[in-house]
Amino acid sequence: MLPLVFHPDVKTEIFHSFQWYQEQSLGLGHEFINELEESFSSIQSLPFTWPKMGQCHRRFVLSRFPFSIIYKVQGSKVIYVIAVMHNHRKPGYWLER
Repeated sequence: MLPLVFHPDVKTEIFHSFQWYQEQSLGLGHEFINELEESFSSIQSLPFTWPKMGQCHRRFVLSRFPFSIIYKVQGSKVIYVIAVMHNHRKPGYWLER
């Protein structure tokens, strides 16, 4: 399995989403994190499975939460996670990353 490397802003995106879900219902933030972790494992197992966005980016859509993981496979060395993006806010904000 290829290792995951995260853009520096991804940590902040996850943290703010976690906090928001925790404020909505205690424990919901942890469920969000669990789905993210499962999604990251799926991406690592089968990185070329999910549809392309443009020439080199791919998008994994979470099933329970309205988020997508935007990533690209860099050679045969690493999977670079560019964004954990809310599906209904600021589309394309991550394009400059």
